[in-house]
Amino acid sequence: MLVRDGVNGPEIFLQRRVNAMAFAAGMTVFPGGGVDPSDASVELDWAGPEPAWWGERFGIDAPRAQALVCAAVRETFEECGVLLAGPTADTVVCETAVYAEARGQLERRELSFAEFLTREKLVLRADLLRPWANWVTPVVETRRYDTRFFVAVLPAGQLADGATSEAEIVTWSTPAEAIERWKSGLDVLLPPTWSQLVALAEFGSTADILAATPVIEPIMPVYDPASGGPTLAFPDAAKYFADLPEGARLRGSRRP
Repeated sequence: MLVRDGVNGPEIFLQRRVNAMAFAAGMTVFPGGGVDPSDASVELDWAGPEPAWWGERFGIDAPRAQALVCAAVRETFEECGVLLAGPTADTVVCETAVYAEARGQLERRELSFAEFLTREKLVLRADLLRPWANWVTPVVETRRYDTRFFVAVLPAGQLADGATSEAEIVTWSTPAEAIERWKSGLDVLLPPTWSQLVALAEFGSTADILAATPVIEPIMPVYDPASGGPTLAFPDAAKYFADLPEGARLRGSRRP
């Protein structure tokens, strides 16, 4: 979740996924993706909390935590051109266009992220990220994911773009504006995305967001059509389904 300060408060970078995607096609989401085997490489310069600290926050071991942090930084660069890395442990690049060719190679898996950072003599800035949440796909879904959410502030001088094959529209929006578009039926938000937007809407600045220390516990929605309430149970599900546009609610009543 990439954020920046705007006139009306913090804004978040959102993408509408292309309809050809196998998962969450047409949905409005945050940049993200899966862990690549190369993300577990230990051969890179690292600044900020060590993998063991990240593992403690997410309830996993240090090697897996390192892979997740690397994947978060890599996917952010691949999907919106924002690079959380710099020449030293206390700097960050201010222009990423010079790495356009490498960005394409990373997306096509022709180059590992560790190789890219090493070649360019860049330090991964884990200290620019914060751990935020953990959602697990319901067991009724054929495609399942154990997803960790991170938050980071857009570095000064960098621009987030839509130069990725996975998104058809990108935009900056306050959480409240994004939720209102969803309620109006203009965008489609899955429960995890909606939940993070609701949480971010409580903060008045990006500094407040970075200072937050949310308790991270795995959330796995449970599909229970016989419950008498929402067919999919998760925190604040009643509010989510109450605000869901009518057409989407009808679809959601048949399956999550």
